Amino acid sequence: MQQVDVIIIGAGAAGLFCAAQAGKRGRKVLVLDHAKRIGGKILMSGGGRCNFTNMYAEPENFLSDNPHYCKSALSRYSQWDFIGLVSDYGIAYHEKTLGQLFCDDSAKQIVNLLLSECDKAGVKVQSSCAVQSIDKHSNGFTLESSHGQYQCESLVIATGGLSMPKLGASPFGYKIAEQFGLSVKPTCAGLVPFTLHEQDKSVLAELSGISLDASAECNNTLFKENILFTHRGLSGPAVLQISSYWQPGQAVEFNLFPNGDLLAELVKAQTQQPDILLSTALSQFYPKRFVQTAVSYFALDNKPLKQYQGKQLEQVAEAFTAWQLKPNGTEGYRTAEVTLGGVNVDQLSSKTMMAKDVDGLYFIGEVVDVTGWLGGFNFQWAWSSGWVAGQEV
Repeated sequence: MQQVDVIIIGAGAAGLFCAAQAGKRGRKVLVLDHAKRIGGKILMSGGGRCNFTNMYAEPENFLSDNPHYCKSALSRYSQWDFIGLVSDYGIAYHEKTLGQLFCDDSAKQIVNLLLSECDKAGVKVQSSCAVQSIDKHSNGFTLESSHGQYQCESLVIATGGLSMPKLGASPFGYKIAEQFGLSVKPTCAGLVPFTLHEQDKSVLAELSGISLDASAECNNTLFKENILFTHRGLSGPAVLQISSYWQPGQAVEFNLFPNGDLLAELVKAQTQQPDILLSTALSQFYPKRFVQTAVSYFALDNKPLKQYQGKQLEQVAEAFTAWQLKPNGTEGYRTAEVTLGGVNVDQLSSKTMMAKDVDGLYFIGEVVDVTGWLGGFNFQWAWSSGWVAGQEV
């Protein structure tokens, strides 16, 4: 039996960062991961460039049944702390949009940073190691694994959520929580594309590949970025963001002219070019392929602007700026970037991430009921929660 001070299950962003912090304190740390490849989700994130944090990360950018829980960790280890570490390693980065920071070169640089930090702190990382059972005893925990038996004083669960099962996602962390009497908030896919009902899909699938500036609003929450039509439904940043707030059966309101006044533009066109068709006027603002489909989809009469009377132009503008769409569902965990829900944070200490009723058991990262917006926020939660636990284990 191998004996260490700390075992961390999960060699993702939160697990590796926590391990490095604990190792720096002189703790003997072992990280176990069932995957062959360390940091798989990091490597494919941000199109291979890893959106490693966001300059504007605040507690308001996170969803949880307890919105106050993330505040302590985010304040104690902030985005500026991690940006400083990235700079110490000489990793060049850039802001893409809205405070999102990406590596100039490759996500491998972030994985290498984490492994280097672990190496400097004397942490051992063991891949291809499946944990089969965990038992609690007076001195800590005993783990049975495919690599033999381990004992530790502190056990950290950093197993992530259910998103992207191809990269090894599993409900293992939730099962451990339940084994030790912690409840798990219902989980579902977050930051995920919408699928459409057949009557919408049969028309809108023709628009696959078209991207538009838009805002998406649902449950008193609005995101303004772009949307992307796909052959299965709708994607793009605004859609991924609002998907975390949407509930099945609800409609999402899209404004496809978020940066101006479409009615004013149409009235102006009617005055200046009364003989042009509605589709011609709309093609000043949208791709022609989109206009042709949209005029039919919204059941608009494609006639010369001079023939529009009374409130008819208002109705045209409203079709584009207050489009009510009821998604059929989402693409699910297969393409979701995160998992909503998770281990109930009311049963964890916000100062240490330890289970209040199970001494020595910690939960960090995506496995807990804290989910960030799109744009580097979930990585920041991994760094912050991992750092906090790393000071205590």
